[in-house]
Amino acid sequence: MKLILLKEVDNLGEEGDIVTVKDGYGRNYLIPQGLALMATPGTIKARQEELRQAARKRAQAQEEAERLAQELQNTEVVVYAKVGEENRIFGTVTPTQVADQLARQGFVVDRRNVTLPEDIRMLGVYTAQVKVHPKVTAQVKVRVENEAEAS
Repeated sequence: MKLILLKEVDNLGEEGDIVTVKDGYGRNYLIPQGLALMATPGTIKARQEELRQAARKRAQAQEEAERLAQELQNTEVVVYAKVGEENRIFGTVTPTQVADQLARQGFVVDRRNVTLPEDIRMLGVYTAQVKVHPKVTAQVKVRVENEAEAS
């Protein structure tokens, strides 16, 4: 029996693969569980079209993410913090603060996608990484300034 896999099945194949299995395995397990469809000429053609459209959407999303990353590369975020002795700030600058500042500049970024390479505990300029897409990451400059001088 020929089937088209709708999901990855261990020891059988990936999503979209056309596989040949024994009739009982296909009829009693794969099809009822929603893991496969019968491979008829119509379903094969429909599945290929779905995969082609999904690939086009993924490519379009990656292009959009690359454009956003290019804009983020040229962006500088300023975070104000209370400062103690020797230009050391109280606490640290967090990814949430960076994401909030990016949101104020019009970039919608989830705080979980912002990575600071080190704990920021002093005034200065640092680089944060923002994951815009699973394959696209942007570098954003983060400038930490004294809160008292900003007022």
